[in-house]
Amino acid sequence: MKAKHISVFTLLVLLLAEAEVSMAVTCTPTQLSSCVSAITSSSPPTKLCCTKIREQRPCLCQYMKNQTLRKFINTPNAKRVAKTCGTPFPTC
Repeated sequence: MKAKHISVFTLLVLLLAEAEVSMAVTCTPTQLSSCVSAITSSSPPTKLCCTKIREQRPCLCQYMKNQTLRKFINTPNAKRVAKTCGTPFPTC
């Protein structure tokens, strides 16, 4: 009986994990526009900026492949903003 409970639990965990993976992020660099002032200066990021960085985090490596975006994303200030927002900066 205990094995049945464990397998039901395992199934629920797998279903929840699959649901989370299937929620795709739409990579839209303009979503990070609320972070421009924090990235280009030493001002702290806004709450909206932190929310958008967390949402767009899966897209950051893609953005760094773009020459125009890379000069804003791959900077010490951008890394500071990500850290301040509690979002690990990806290694691509």
